[in-house]
Amino acid sequence: MNIQNHDNQTIVVTGIQELVAANAAQLRDEIRTALPPTCNCLDLDLSSLTFLDSSGLGALISLHKTLRSRNGQLRLLKPMPNIQQILELTRLHRVFEIIH
Repeated sequence: MNIQNHDNQTIVVTGIQELVAANAAQLRDEIRTALPPTCNCLDLDLSSLTFLDSSGLGALISLHKTLRSRNGQLRLLKPMPNIQQILELTRLHRVFEIIH
């Protein structure tokens, strides 16, 4: 995972290959720690993500809530078709802004 601070308002996370019970809490905590107080936009590049389970979905929701408390947003970038399908089946595609 690579966390890049584009400016004081936007963080971009790339290189996530799996978001599962084994790493979801750690990933969530690392991203929260990297968020500067002025950050109100978190972009997660999901183009490398091949597997997402319920713990991973929980981490995404938790990060979404963190950003919403700052009047910001979590955006999911380029999800692969199988990840998009999971987001649609759980109706989370209505919660997150998804950019293809």
